[in-house]
Amino acid sequence: MKIGELASRTGVAPRLLRYYEEVGILTPWRAPNGYRSYGEPAVDRVLQIRELLEAGLTTDMIREVLPCLDPQKEGEARTCPDIDVMELDGLRRHLAAIKRRIDVLQRNERAIEAYLKVRAESTSVPPTAASEVVAMVGRP
Repeated sequence: MKIGELASRTGVAPRLLRYYEEVGILTPWRAPNGYRSYGEPAVDRVLQIRELLEAGLTTDMIREVLPCLDPQKEGEARTCPDIDVMELDGLRRHLAAIKRRIDVLQRNERAIEAYLKVRAESTSVPPTAASEVVAMVGRP
């Protein structure tokens, strides 16, 4: 697929896709005429890059860890480049932040599910019961 189609399927602007190529985290195949061409796996790769960026990783960090995140083929060894200690510490901090974010999201999910359950069980929920459930959002 061409860059426009990849942009459309991922919601990422072509300019940003070209930037990903420039920093070495997305590699298209080049046609003889110089046009970029992407295979189907590029869709998942771009979405993965977006998720890693949203988690706070830098493009340098992403470039280092992407080879380790590729799915392995049966019998194939995973190839992970050596990462310096400073980068590893940064990745550990980001992993801890991701885990905290997951915990908060799971608490919010449970609270919203409880709220919706209360609303579904009774169309005339007293305002205090509904507000108690809403107050649970974000709490441990």
